[in-house]
Amino acid sequence: MAYIAIEGPIGVGKTTLARLVGARLDLPVLLERFEENPFLSSFYADRDRYAFQTEIFFLLNRYRQQQSDVKPAAGESGLVADYLLAKTKLFAGMNLRGDEWDLFVQIYDALSQQTASPDLVVYLRASVDNLMSRIYQRDRLFERSMEREYLARLAAKYDSFFSTLEGSPHITVDTNNLDLVRDTQAQGDLMKLITEALALAT
Repeated sequence: MAYIAIEGPIGVGKTTLARLVGARLDLPVLLERFEENPFLSSFYADRDRYAFQTEIFFLLNRYRQQQSDVKPAAGESGLVADYLLAKTKLFAGMNLRGDEWDLFVQIYDALSQQTASPDLVVYLRASVDNLMSRIYQRDRLFERSMEREYLARLAAKYDSFFSTLEGSPHITVDTNNLDLVRDTQAQGDLMKLITEALALAT
């Protein structure tokens, strides 16, 4: 069975697609437990002060999920996850500097070597306008103070990351005109794309 990871910037629809893929392919779904991070709300209010605590917590929390859920399932039943461990380094690269960044990289490099690589990564893209709209619609308390400039930087980081990604086969999906919640045709078309890419990758 396959290990599929869904990635993309905040608000792009990762969890929605992960649940759809899991249901269509009869795979268990692993969702990121971002709400467990006690520093997240403080981070959005004061990034400089809370960035290191926030990023280290995410790294350790995601690593634990990789060990307890992803690694066993990747070799047996298969799995769909709504994040890629590498996102941890991507976000940290935006938010950390100097000694904090250097320390983070050392810890990340040591832990990431002990995790499984996906058989396929699905990278979801959307315009900043659409990302902002989706974030506004879901109205998570800790995201209400998110700045457009921060989201634009993040989207650019994701584009750059996936333009040079090695080690995991991946496909890029533009979600600007996709309604994966209500449009069954769009759901079917995207599932066809994913299953074809998976067949080529495995």
